[in-house]
Amino acid sequence: MTSVPFPTLGPNGFIAPLEINILNGVLIDFNSAFGGNLNLSLSTPQGQLATSISAVIGYNNDLFTYYVTQVDPAFSSGRMQDGIGNIYFITRLPPRPTVVEATVTGAFGTLIPAGSLAQALDGTIYTSSGDVSIPISGTTTASFSATVDGPIDCPAGTLTQIYRAVPGWDTITNAADGVIGRDTESRAEFEDRRIASVAGNALGILQAVRGSVLSVADVLDAYVYENPTASPLVHQGVTLPAHSLYVAVVGGTDQDVGEAIWRKKNPGCDYYGGNTTVTVEDSVGYTIPYPSYTVKFERPASLQIFVLVKIASTLGVPSNAETLVQNAVVSAFNGTDGGSRARIGGTVFASRFYAGVALLGPWANIIEILVGTSDPASADTVSVDVDQIPTLSASDVSLDLV
Repeated sequence: MTSVPFPTLGPNGFIAPLEINILNGVLIDFNSAFGGNLNLSLSTPQGQLATSISAVIGYNNDLFTYYVTQVDPAFSSGRMQDGIGNIYFITRLPPRPTVVEATVTGAFGTLIPAGSLAQALDGTIYTSSGDVSIPISGTTTASFSATVDGPIDCPAGTLTQIYRAVPGWDTITNAADGVIGRDTESRAEFEDRRIASVAGNALGILQAVRGSVLSVADVLDAYVYENPTASPLVHQGVTLPAHSLYVAVVGGTDQDVGEAIWRKKNPGCDYYGGNTTVTVEDSVGYTIPYPSYTVKFERPASLQIFVLVKIASTLGVPSNAETLVQNAVVSAFNGTDGGSRARIGGTVFASRFYAGVALLGPWANIIEILVGTSDPASADTVSVDVDQIPTLSASDVSLDLV
């Protein structure tokens, strides 16, 4: 028998005893083992040994307590969270590149193939996501992704150089900021996607369509809505036809996104007349020629967001304060601070940026933070329509010392 208290595992989970009680139990055991007249001062060799043994027991209890919490999806992280994800047949998403919608010009009929390269002013190389053909107007849009993963700024007007020539392709530029990429999927993002994936085996329901689209490689964001009525319906700036499905997607190839939508939508359901159309073939159980279907979805336009941060002008404000503030705001906007990122159809709150700026130091005495779609920003919130994706670069963040 031992006097060291045992942990308990019951309705409240794994409860470890206090380490002071563990130490007292070890001392009692020592005293009993050595005849009952032992000097139990912690400064003695036996006291030091009892302290070390108690620390080992306590550490093991702490380790097991941590393990028990990791079994719960609400608290799991790292490899344990990956293991829970495997139960749902999902894996943590790797880093993803910045995506830019660019305007390209050239001769009518010119094919700019997938994988064509362009370069931004900061030297970052971008590659086109799919084949693009120049129409008779000589101008069209194409989606480009950075060849380097992670949150890389691509402000409006900076993707301007054709890196690898294609005969007939003349110019490229981006009218709006790129949708900034991200680092490896965070604990919170992974858990949100696991919850969404629960509907992955379903068909027809919106959660199933959204979960399918979000699982497509390089998709950064998706928004799914439906009009179940017999009349047109206006939803956040978009008019949906009767009995139609609306899907807005950022990132991923058009074909992969189209196939992900088609796999999950209800038969006979119409699509919103989006700006992107792909043809999907049903090759399961058929021989060539396969039945084919047209899938439509929306590639949302960039909505450039501006942020104005006003802080008190004090002697403690460092010379690089503007850069520090810009980095904090961009991190919060992109969700790399551990919070939620700005998304399609959401609301950008000025209050979202307070915490990151305040953590910069005691010199960051915030007077006011404002957001807007024009510079200077002047509002507390910005509503984002479902056909828009909010974008923000460091250069869109202004610091005002008051």
